[in-house]
Amino acid sequence: MRKPWRRNAVWTMVILGLVVSGCSPGAAGGKEANSAAPAAAAATVSKTGYPIVEEPIKLKMFTRIAPVNGPFKDMPVFQDYGALSNIEVDFIETPTDGFQEKKNLLFASNELPDALFRSSLTPLETIRYGTAGQLIPLENLIDDYAPNFKKLLDEYPEIRSGITTPEGHIYALPAVVTLGAARTDKKWINQSWLEKLNLEEPQTTEELYNVLVAFRDQDPNGNGEADEIPMTARASAGSGQGIPVVNMMSGSFGLDQQLGYNINLIDNQVEIWMGSERNKELLVYLNKLYNEKLLDPEVFSHTEAEYLAKQASGKTGFFFDQTNNPFLDIADQYTGIAPPEGPHGDRLQSQGAPVARDFGAFAITSVNKYPEATLRWIDYFYSVEGSTLLRFGREGEHYELKDGIPYYKEEFLKSGNQAKITPYAGGGAPHLISDQVASYINPPQVQEAQEKLDPHMPKVRYAAPMFDEQTAQRVNILRNDIDKYYEEQSTKFIAGAQSFDKWDEFQATLKKMNIDELQQIYQDAYDKMEK
Repeated sequence: MRKPWRRNAVWTMVILGLVVSGCSPGAAGGKEANSAAPAAAAATVSKTGYPIVEEPIKLKMFTRIAPVNGPFKDMPVFQDYGALSNIEVDFIETPTDGFQEKKNLLFASNELPDALFRSSLTPLETIRYGTAGQLIPLENLIDDYAPNFKKLLDEYPEIRSGITTPEGHIYALPAVVTLGAARTDKKWINQSWLEKLNLEEPQTTEELYNVLVAFRDQDPNGNGEADEIPMTARASAGSGQGIPVVNMMSGSFGLDQQLGYNINLIDNQVEIWMGSERNKELLVYLNKLYNEKLLDPEVFSHTEAEYLAKQASGKTGFFFDQTNNPFLDIADQYTGIAPPEGPHGDRLQSQGAPVARDFGAFAITSVNKYPEATLRWIDYFYSVEGSTLLRFGREGEHYELKDGIPYYKEEFLKSGNQAKITPYAGGGAPHLISDQVASYINPPQVQEAQEKLDPHMPKVRYAAPMFDEQTAQRVNILRNDIDKYYEEQSTKFIAGAQSFDKWDEFQATLKKMNIDELQQIYQDAYDKMEK
């Protein structure tokens, strides 16, 4: 999964000015405090076993609280882990709305907590505040005080490359998603409609087109009305993450999404494909679907709630989602399929998050007197035991084990209180998401859908690289213009508001926007990652 940082450009530039002009003495003081703090705390920290410290300590952590959450202090994970670790955490809870602004002001004022939990720090923020001395580097502490996270770094080297600054520092930890099914949107097709119309699962983009035509014309839901939606997808969030329907279908045209962007990696060469002929072929295909009312006319405008309602309605033929949760009541109606093979033989599952997802989920500040103990505290959640407690609560009360896998108890599911007991609900929590703790999002139907995708996934999904601050600002400027232009023009091409006769002009404009410079920046970053 990778979080966009470009939308915070104005804020972060303001913060930089504040840090440089008004807060640098405080930041420097933070560095001095940090240099003295480890020696005072190290002797009391156990590197293995529990409690982490013999004498209780208290930490303040700034965190985002989602609307679905209950108070963190009431969550069993923090109550039980506090008793186990001998570390009490006082969470400074900030609602999702307004969280970014309050986080910015936190650093601008230099009124820092001990750590940031579920903090959604962007790469640019991480480098900026780390360079300013407000966040401490963690790379030298990880070996001794984060054995679970260290094991993941060794098993998945792409995690380290995705969280390490050009200077070699790790200032923030991500969520780690080793479960492939938690990093992909599945391709769900209406199996009951296929059976009624005596159709096979489509194996190619041409076969998919023919199936969608049948869904449109042959009344597969049998109500005598032309109310079927042959194909739909999420609407764009307008955050530089592309157009979802383009992302979902790009792999059939040989277009990957590496390094957190529209990038193919071919023989270690970075290729931004937005102006390529393959991308044109993809947009022509989607335009054909749109013009023939095979692609939802609301695909660029409907809300998330409306999209989920379409899944649950049973009137949709083909769509994309990570799990089957939105359509559980009619789950038997759908099955997952493999990416359809495109006109050049491509069958790539291009969409998907990297193993290091939710970048900047946890960081330790320079005012923290117990950095070793704090790192050991968070490391627990990168274990199966810790992530189970974080996500499922207490065994016997909230969940039960079946073949070693935790499942919410039926009576607890009926209570509807799952989101109240875990910071996982609402996203962005620093922890391990593996097949051992993902029963709620990875039931058998989802596992089967993922198995259809697995043969077509790249061996490594590279996360967005970390740039030095100057380069990050340049990337921010370039992508602000390029991404907005690409999304606007691609939407017009698909919807038929712009003729493909304008393709040469489109390519030329991308050139004028310095897309080649952007490509070289990503190439340089990739080369450093591979050294």
